[in-house]
Amino acid sequence: MPLLTLYKDHELADIAALVNSAYRGELAAKGWTSESYLLGGQRTDEASLRADLSAKPGSTILTFRDEDWEKPYACAWVEPTDDQAWYVGMVTVSPLRQDGGLGRAMLETCEAYAKARGGQRMKMTVISVRDTLIAWYERRGYRLTGETQPFPYGDERFGAPQRDDLEFVVLEKAL
Repeated sequence: MPLLTLYKDHELADIAALVNSAYRGELAAKGWTSESYLLGGQRTDEASLRADLSAKPGSTILTFRDEDWEKPYACAWVEPTDDQAWYVGMVTVSPLRQDGGLGRAMLETCEAYAKARGGQRMKMTVISVRDTLIAWYERRGYRLTGETQPFPYGDERFGAPQRDDLEFVVLEKAL
């Protein structure tokens, strides 16, 4: 059974490494969440996580770890918005532990965390061409809203795009 914890400041580098390993790293090929065919470079870094946490009051990173394992093997970003919705993003499970229900458990934990703090719905953004990932979220009750957001081309914090047609779709789920 995973142990849920809030991130600790000293482990932001480990969280960034975990996220990069699942989305863009060498280990990503072992899992199904890789987006390296869409984006090169890193997915995040310690400084970006620290800056975003500081700039967004109430946001946090939830982590899963084993009691005897000091580093997290799953995480997700949660952040309250101004309309009783909570944003969830960066849902990550180590490629070495994927396909065991941990992603679903992390997502459900984020939803429970938000609901306990007055959240009425969850929102997220996903790169529009990630059909498999969008379908996975839809199986968990998320629905496309029809809203899109531009991909931040030119902002290296998001990686180096391999295509010129990227955008985000917005998904939402009532709690």
